[in-house]
Amino acid sequence: MPKFYARRLGVLASVAGLAVTALITAPAAQAAPPAPMSAAAARAYLATVTPRAEGSSSGYSRDLFPHWSTVSGSCNTRETVLKRDGVNVVTDSSCAAVSGSWFSEYDGATWTAASDLDIDHVVALSEAWRSGASSWTTAKRQQFANDLTRPQLIAVTDNVNQAKGDLDPANWMPSRTSYRCTYARMWVNVKQYWGLSMDSAEKNALVNTLNGC
Repeated sequence: MPKFYARRLGVLASVAGLAVTALITAPAAQAAPPAPMSAAAARAYLATVTPRAEGSSSGYSRDLFPHWSTVSGSCNTRETVLKRDGVNVVTDSSCAAVSGSWFSEYDGATWTAASDLDIDHVVALSEAWRSGASSWTTAKRQQFANDLTRPQLIAVTDNVNQAKGDLDPANWMPSRTSYRCTYARMWVNVKQYWGLSMDSAEKNALVNTLNGC
């Protein structure tokens, strides 16, 4: 059986044997990305946004957004986020996480192997490209791709991140509905700070989500 399916079946088996709340409730000590702007601030910003059609993906490449940059010593951005977002994370001499526990806010799953996690760019690199980053310098794109100050990077279940791809909130939101308000605030915070545009469907989806927060 392929590793991917074996691992997912193992998770389902665990769910069957445990209380459902074990997977949908975050650990009390769970770390998290920087707190996003409030829902009120996000709504106020959206009221000022004039929607613009997305630009073209022509010329886009992930290589134009250099990541994962060295943060300190041997630790790069990915490793820094894994340590930040996990509980009891132990790293080796190369800064790789060798043990710990991670709660994936998007889907409510808990993992104990760093290999089960991706670091999601909340506003995907290609989404940023189509929203204005195509005109940036490579240095600015590198800052965006490694932004630890805004709520732009978060450790989540790998295949959930892959399913999200470069979709905006009009086409993808976390399956864990209790996190959608936070996710919308994160998205608006990142786009506002970096001066990235929004299209009509994207803005409407954010307004509708934040109106319920």
